[in-house]
Amino acid sequence: MKPSRRTFLHLSAAAAALRAVSPKAWAQGYPARPVRVIVPFAAGGQADVIARLIAQRLSAQLAQQFYVENAPGGGGTIGTGRAAQASPDGYTILVQDGIAFTANPSLYVKVPYDATRDFDPVTIPATTMQVLAVHPSVEARTVQELVALIKANPGKYSYPSAGVGTGAHLTGELFRKSLGLDLVHVPYNSGAQAIAAAVGGHTPISFGSPAATIPQVKDGNLRALAVGGKKRVRELPDIPTMREVGYSDVECDAWLVVLLPAGAPRDIIALLHDEIARAVALPEVEARLVALGFEPATATADEVAALIKSELPKWAGVIQTAGIKPN
Repeated sequence: MKPSRRTFLHLSAAAAALRAVSPKAWAQGYPARPVRVIVPFAAGGQADVIARLIAQRLSAQLAQQFYVENAPGGGGTIGTGRAAQASPDGYTILVQDGIAFTANPSLYVKVPYDATRDFDPVTIPATTMQVLAVHPSVEARTVQELVALIKANPGKYSYPSAGVGTGAHLTGELFRKSLGLDLVHVPYNSGAQAIAAAVGGHTPISFGSPAATIPQVKDGNLRALAVGGKKRVRELPDIPTMREVGYSDVECDAWLVVLLPAGAPRDIIALLHDEIARAVALPEVEARLVALGFEPATATADEVAALIKSELPKWAGVIQTAGIKPN
């Protein structure tokens, strides 16, 4: 029997109403099963440790398991591509390094995702920055003195990193490019090897993470000159930012970002944002983040989207000018 026009209109209206309330329905029943948290790096790194910390808190707060799945490879592109292809239902979350996320599309010939189209931002749960430090044998005690020293000795000074395209490498290239310096990059296989090379004086200039650098500074093995973020580091209150010493072009915050596959229900995005903000505000979580050299953050989805759009061309320029190629 052919439905009447009135019946058809009623059915269309009902379908439209269902579509209108379905995102809310998603959020009201979410999460109804375990949630996968993809970290596109090996276990044990900072992104992995913080993702597990957040997943543990979300499991407690939302009474459902949030479990971490490590998917390393390709500088973070493999796991990120896997997350991009997942169903946008809120049951796959990506926790990614912000610099890697915005630099990789320019670093690699092809990546299996589009940084602006394939993901919906949720929040930035934590921020950090690189610490510019030097071996005690380096005569410079300020960034200005270091710049003058490098310019007076082109090609003599070097800095280490955990590999091509890592945060330390890109920060070092931003420093070199912005100030027109002849500074040599020496890639190692890990952050531990890189900081050891700086402490040993083999590569006497370091752009290291706070977690790796601060203990060496406190022990007198390195001398901190500046931090690359917008704010000073709590554990190094007397060390100025790059902006404070007149080098705002070298300002470089590092950040973790939480993303969902594009098309995720807005209410789930809002729920996850609020619950992650609640988690990182807990004193025990904040203390753990600070110990790792991070500061808790609660960026909105719109703020994350704006940051991603600004960081993509920034790193594209650095990578292109420096001629950086992946290993």
